[in-house]
This record gives sequence, structure tokens and C-alpha cells, in this order.
Amino acid sequence: MAYTYRLAALLVLLTATVVFSSAMMDEQPFRPSSISLNYSLSVTKNNISLNYSLSVKKDNISLNIVWYGKFTPIQRAVIVDFIRSLNSPSDAKGPSVASWWKTTEKYKGGASKIVLGKQLLLEDYPFGKSLKSPHLKALSGKLNGGGVGSITAVLTAKDVTVEGFCMNRCGTHGSKSSSLDGGAYVWVGNSEKQCPGYCAWPFHQPLSGPQSPPLIAPNGDVGVDGMIINLATLLVNAVNGEQEPASFCVDRFGSGAYPGYPGRVLVDKTTGASYNALGLAGRKYLLPAMWDPQAAECRTLV
Repeated sequence: MAYTYRLAALLVLLTATVVFSSAMMDEQPFRPSSISLNYSLSVTKNNISLNYSLSVKKDNISLNIVWYGKFTPIQRAVIVDFIRSLNSPSDAKGPSVASWWKTTEKYKGGASKIVLGKQLLLEDYPFGKSLKSPHLKALSGKLNGGGVGSITAVLTAKDVTVEGFCMNRCGTHGSKSSSLDGGAYVWVGNSEKQCPGYCAWPFHQPLSGPQSPPLIAPNGDVGVDGMIINLATLLVNAVNGEQEPASFCVDRFGSGAYPGYPGRVLVDKTTGASYNALGLAGRKYLLPAMWDPQAAECRTLV
């Protein structure tokens, strides 16, 4: 009798959670070492999910960037070169950013090409240095145009705090507007000063668990190289809607990966930096594994 009561109470609680979650802003949190399901609901063992679809058409997708706070020209170049590399194979031999992105072709809707769109620098912190979730959606609307074939990336500098950042998320993605032509947005924060062990692992020792030596960031910037990992994950999830293919394989970067160990990756002989993907302009990046629906496994580049 007591077991039946507890089971009934659990079902009521789960039902209330689903109703509450569906009423929230259309936002998808991304946090390390977890599968971020629809809206804010993160339940996997019981196969409880809510279906949603972001307002993004595949094919050619214009990716706009809102730089909130102060980023150096080098930091901006590292991120822009990553975006440009998504559909442009590197001249160098080896695994590339483009070959990593090519896995998205295996998902519903087929291939998508990311094209760099407009950029906006907001170095004067118009909303201050402490942002709430509504600020992110407002910032995503600063660049007009693009519609359903666009994504706006809101990137916040290392001195900007964001609601939930470092506590339960490193970034998020959602719809810019409730209308069908609103497009989507992603937000990623620079965690260098706030929580590098949470949002920039494996370039910093983790907050808990095995304390293995951190990897050397391929572009020499723990915060920005960590942003690349989270931006890559969120872009894949935004483009593929409800499938969230990158969230199934977080914290896996090379073969043999397990919790606390990123896997076997490539190492630059000169700098000692770790990477698994080559990009344009001689860039090197460390990108997360992506779920391969045909092989039914998390596929790494190396």
C-alpha cells in the first residue's frame, strides 16, 4: 500500500514537472556530463521526454554572432575560424572540423551548411555584467534578418555572469521567437575565471572526480577553447532539433574515453597542445564525440 502511494506521488510529480517545463521559455540548457533533453527536463532512465522543434531549416544556415563584453581580436578569430571550418575542409591531412560536422548529414533533414553571417560587438555591456535568461533572448534579437534559416550565437565574455552559468549549465539553445520565422539562438559563456573545471574541461582539472593533469588548450586559451567545445555541441543540437546528437557523447574526445579521461587525442609536437580536428588558417580544435545514428555509437574523430 505504501509502495503504491509513493508510486502515485512520483507520477503526479513527474506530470507536474512536464507541464511546468513546457510552459517555460523555449530554452535548452547544456551542462557537462548529462543529456539535456527537451526544455529543462533531463530524465533518461525512464524514457520521459517532451518533443519540440526549433525554428531552423537545414540547408544553408546563416550563423550570426553577438559578442557581449570584451573579447580580444585573437579570441574572436579563433571562434570565427572554427565556424568557417565547419564546411571548409582543411588543406592539411588529418581529421578536420568539416569531417566532424559531416556526421550531421546522417540525421533527419540531411546535410546543413553553416555560413558566417553578421557580427555585433557589444563591449559596453548594455545589460550590465549580470545577465538573466531573458537577456540572452533579447540579445539574440539584436541582429535582424535571417529568419528560419538562421542561428544567432550570443557569446559572453569571462567577466559576465549569467543565470545558471557554472551551476547547472555552460550554454543553452532555444528559439529566438515563438513565430515560425524567428530562427534559433545559442548562448555560450567564457568560463575561464568562473568555472573552467566545469565548463572548460579537459583544459582544467575538474571540480570533482579523478584529478588527472589537464590537457593543453590547442589555441592557448582555456576559456575560448572551452567555448569551442560547448558551441560545437550546441550548434549540432540546434540544427538537429529534438535529436540532440552531441549531448549523448559529452566529455568524450578520443577513443577509449571514460568519465574523467577524455580519450586518446592528437598532440602537437611543438606546443604539447591536445586536439582532434584541423581547421582553416592552421587552427587546431578539440571537438566532442557525436552520436552516429547509423553505427549506433558515439563517434570520435581519433
